[in-house]
Amino acid sequence: MKSFNGRNDGAFNCFGPEIMNYTANSLEDYTSIAKDLLSRFEDQRVFLLHGEMGAGKTTFTKRLLEDLGVSNLGGSPTFGIVNEYEVKSGLIYHFDCFRLKDELEAESIGMIDYLDSGNYCFIEWPERIESLLPDHFVVIKINVQDGVRNIQCQEY
Repeated sequence: MKSFNGRNDGAFNCFGPEIMNYTANSLEDYTSIAKDLLSRFEDQRVFLLHGEMGAGKTTFTKRLLEDLGVSNLGGSPTFGIVNEYEVKSGLIYHFDCFRLKDELEAESIGMIDYLDSGNYCFIEWPERIESLLPDHFVVIKINVQDGVRNIQCQEY
């Protein structure tokens, strides 16, 4: 049985899912943070990235993709909405929902099928498709203050 704090060790946390906090003093710190995050949430496949424009969502996603074995990284999928990557373990999807007009447009590109595929899905600007999101996911919030990126991760 899964506990309230997102761990499978039977521990009970009445304050909800555990929040993981990281600090990145430079973009190079993203590599170790991405590795740790993927190992902590190894059973999750949907990751939602929140942050202001320029906070580093795409760069952080690239570190996650590299850690999963993607070697042919392109840019942000802003204009195509989704980039698809093939690795030994299957497919990985990276979405940038910023330019979506509405959730109907997301449905028309097959968003629900992507999310239900069991493959990794990394979604920037997920608030644009909120009602389409699955029940379980990891939220990654990136805030920049004085050049330092504070990253909070929480499993739902």
